[in-house]
Amino acid sequence: MGEAKRSVLAKRKDKGIGLDTYAGKIHVEWDPHAAVTPLGQLPFFIEFLKVSGLFDVFVQECPLEYRSPNAPDKRAVLGTLMLSILAGHKRYAHITAIRSDGVNPDLLGMQKIISEDAARRALSQIEETEGIQWLDTQLARCTMPVISTVSGPSWILDTDTTVKCLYGKQEGAVVGYNPKKPGRPSHSYHSYFMANTRLVLKVEVKPGNETSSNHSTTGLWQLLESIPKEHRPAFIRGDVAFGVEGVLSGAEARGINYLTKLRLTKNVKRLIEKLFETDDWINAGGGYSGTEASLKLIGWSRDRRVIVLRRYIAGDILLEQKTAENQLEMAFVETEGRIGKYEYAVLVTSLPDEILTIAQHYRDRADCENSFDELKNQWGWGGYTTKDLKRCRLMSLMVALVYNWWSLFVRLANPEKHHEAITSRPLLLHAVAKQTTHGGQTFLTITNHHAKSEKVEGALRKLSRFLWQVKVAAEQLSISERLKIIAIHAFRKMLGDLQGNPANLIRQTG
Repeated sequence: MGEAKRSVLAKRKDKGIGLDTYAGKIHVEWDPHAAVTPLGQLPFFIEFLKVSGLFDVFVQECPLEYRSPNAPDKRAVLGTLMLSILAGHKRYAHITAIRSDGVNPDLLGMQKIISEDAARRALSQIEETEGIQWLDTQLARCTMPVISTVSGPSWILDTDTTVKCLYGKQEGAVVGYNPKKPGRPSHSYHSYFMANTRLVLKVEVKPGNETSSNHSTTGLWQLLESIPKEHRPAFIRGDVAFGVEGVLSGAEARGINYLTKLRLTKNVKRLIEKLFETDDWINAGGGYSGTEASLKLIGWSRDRRVIVLRRYIAGDILLEQKTAENQLEMAFVETEGRIGKYEYAVLVTSLPDEILTIAQHYRDRADCENSFDELKNQWGWGGYTTKDLKRCRLMSLMVALVYNWWSLFVRLANPEKHHEAITSRPLLLHAVAKQTTHGGQTFLTITNHHAKSEKVEGALRKLSRFLWQVKVAAEQLSISERLKIIAIHAFRKMLGDLQGNPANLIRQTG
């Protein structure tokens, strides 16, 4: 009898343990084979990918090829990377955290989730030129239907460069322009966005010392030439790095308007001094007043229209300066009476709009900076670093692609505004789900502990009904035609609250 008791206790010991808590003693057991997932609402996103056809064509056109019969399946490789990006990972090592998912891999048609080493090796097998061309095609496939839907031309192309700091001996890790961490090697990301929608059109990863706009123009012109003339942007918008002759003359030669900022060089400051005493300053919004003039800088091929903006600075001023010993010195400038203190900005543009409109257009460029912040800190642009530059380039494009897919999906659920990942993941992705099978049918029970779980459930039910209608009504349509229907529905708020069921949308797009 004693031996029997000991054998039972040994079995219980193998299965679980007892814990003493404030609610009393509880028994804890592990079941590593249970079909559960922490990404319980991901099946809705998987349905979106299947109905749109985006994931299938993404896998089919991938140039990855294996010769070994023991190599992982191509769908498993790409599905693992997509799940890792969606989960907010920044390193290949983080893939280990999703390998126990017992639900979503099957729903994606995958046999398993591969290891981090297999993911790194898979990317190294893809030839760089073919891989970049493949991912550029996928980006165009999910953005062109949106461009053709909201164009008129009524969309703006934002272009900018950001820096990714590196802490090892990676290829292309060169010291360049880095305002926050001077002297730190980095990569530079030259990116192009569709304003207001926050969709990424193209991204190029270059060494850290290639941050100037001269290294952006080739990719910029290639992107514009790939877009049909009737769908090209209303204008290109950039910061001071793009207010140079190469960018301005290139846009003029292609018949595309531009709006950029100028550096406050000596000749620009002379223009400000000349205009200061004039009475032509008018309201430019945001506390600014503005006036316009014509200017031809050294190196420019022609005179161009410039808008000078100024804003009065109220109160005392605190100046900071670093000495040669890297010590911070403060200087308080206290003023009395009516001493005018202004900050200036000078814009160069080919747009014929009034000053107030142009000034507001440039202020709206701040949304591009928000996209950089989201992609670097909430997605994987700040991570997935390898020693070679090729895999960094491939992963930057793949992150941008999954980011676009998720942005379209979230817009379908809530067209009112763009939700960053820090908000949209807890709302529409994270939930505990358990999969069971009964009577030949598969059931997924979702438990969402978010405070807005009821609203989320209602939004996902509506989204699922819409996707079912698209599947039924648009069965014979191509991927681009399906995506155009999805784009109209996703951006219906931006387009003026366009409503209608998929069947009507099909007739409109037909």
